[in-house]
Amino acid sequence: MEINWIAVGWIIDMILNGAVWLIIAVLSLLLIDATDNWTRKALKLMDKADKWIRKLTEHSFDWVEKKNLQIPAGIILLIVFGILSQFGVIPKLIS
Repeated sequence: MEINWIAVGWIIDMILNGAVWLIIAVLSLLLIDATDNWTRKALKLMDKADKWIRKLTEHSFDWVEKKNLQIPAGIILLIVFGILSQFGVIPKLIS
């Protein structure tokens, strides 16, 4: 009886390929779990920063109204809002 080496090679290839994909899947799940924790921490930090920026802008407007410093404060707020719009915070504040 002669051994069909093509079939044996095909079976070995399938087994090794399955083992490699199993290792890739396990490593991917570990990486996804780690990055999920990082994402949660980043979202908490972004939430704190968003609340702080909202509070800052609200107090800035109140301060300008109380002091009646519309021209100097307008220039300063223009610069601050320009920076915030570059970071993409302003569209989030508007919506």
